[in-house]
Amino acid sequence: MRWTKAGRSKNLEDRRGASGMRLGGGGKLGLGGLAILLVLSVVFKQDFLSLAGGGGALAPGAEAVAPLDDPAEEEMVRFVSFVLDDAQQVWAQVFAQEGSQYPPATLVLFREGVGSACGSASSAVGPFYCPGDQKVYIDLGFFTDLDRRFGAPGDFAQAYVLAHELGHHIQHVVGTEAQMRQAQQRDPSRANELSVRLELQADCLAGVWGYYAAQRGVLEPGDAEEGLAAAAAIGDDRLMRGAGQRANPESFTHGTSAQRVEWFRRGLNSGRIDACQTF
Repeated sequence: MRWTKAGRSKNLEDRRGASGMRLGGGGKLGLGGLAILLVLSVVFKQDFLSLAGGGGALAPGAEAVAPLDDPAEEEMVRFVSFVLDDAQQVWAQVFAQEGSQYPPATLVLFREGVGSACGSASSAVGPFYCPGDQKVYIDLGFFTDLDRRFGAPGDFAQAYVLAHELGHHIQHVVGTEAQMRQAQQRDPSRANELSVRLELQADCLAGVWGYYAAQRGVLEPGDAEEGLAAAAAIGDDRLMRGAGQRANPESFTHGTSAQRVEWFRRGLNSGRIDACQTF
């Protein structure tokens, strides 16, 4: 990606030096914990990934884990700041064309664990968006895992992850997320299906931003392929097989690799929100 190495975004909140969440007497839940949660989800047919991000305070034994100005991560902080601002500028323009105002989301950087309006979560649940406070939460260590553990390297792969979470912000602002939750309550048997549809739409919305980024020359050759590879790497079926389990569609919450690639590509190729009708 051709990105400008400017300062930090005004919509970025750095909590990496705040109290972290240590689980189990000081041991932290790492990426191995993600595999365990996936296995439990398959066995008990419950979404343990979501439960891990449920309510409650930070665990006892929390302690400061890093300074705010960690030089080892500053380049990445500047990069996510650029993506955050670029994507939100695009959405502000899109909303303005429709005669409405875009309320920007905030990006929160953390380590190990974090508290939000949606409850507390460990890094093992990965990046997430909380509609309660309209904030995206990311542990920058996830991008290392995206490369080394999931085989999806590249800066646009990382940008896709953030753009996907901002897609959830769009869904919250326009009311799609609330409508989906209501539909889940009316018909719990469709809970997973509806969750998948919401996630695939967020993938498509991430692609819409990618379309505009390409039009302005931000993307370089190979960037689109990086994003598509990242979408494929974190499909439910691939994650379950990686955890040694059979892919079970009844337990899907985000969609298969093929579905995630398809919807991300739709947004990337069209640049239109109306191309993202997954419901």
